[in-house]
Amino acid sequence: MIPGRELFNAGIHLHGGPAPVRQYLPRLIDLIWRREIDPGKVFDLVLPLDRAAEVYQAMDQRRAVKVLLTV
Repeated sequence: MIPGRELFNAGIHLHGGPAPVRQYLPRLIDLIWRREIDPGKVFDLVLPLDRAAEVYQAMDQRRAVKVLLTV
């Protein structure tokens, strides 16, 4: 967990917004039905927090959908 007060004092901003889930849903359902992916697996990539910039590249290249950043 990241303390919000520390982020605020450091001038760091966290932003969120809607995800284009409906765009990917038909393909994901197909992969689940064909047992090519396991829907029970939530995170498909785990990286330390200091490599967070790599997350955007992995998602852009469709190597990751849901990433867990660890401290």
